[in-house]
Amino acid sequence: MLEAARSGDADALLSLVDQGAPVNLRDGGGNSALMLAAYHGHAELVRELAARGGDVDLTNDRGQSPLAGVAFKGTTDVARALLAAGADPHRGAPSALETAQYFERTEILALLEQAPPVER
Repeated sequence: MLEAARSGDADALLSLVDQGAPVNLRDGGGNSALMLAAYHGHAELVRELAARGGDVDLTNDRGQSPLAGVAFKGTTDVARALLAAGADPHRGAPSALETAQYFERTEILALLEQAPPVER
């Protein structure tokens, strides 16, 4: 399941989730399927996992959020997908905002700064 998230095999992964596999299943480092899909640039899969209850703010064992991983990688389309699903730019350590600033991801930084506040 987690390899399907990494590789972007939406058919396999979503089929498993639709059959009852836990959408927030994590690997040994605490990375969820949504985190892995986001980190590897699979925006549509991120949207589908979020629609099925995937937690867009679930941090891994190092405190990183999916959005911070995307800020590091510089994948704007995935950042948009996460923000549309309600991801919090301030979540995690370092946060997505801090990561985007550090790596000078100006387009992602602009998206993060314009994101509405997340109420939890």
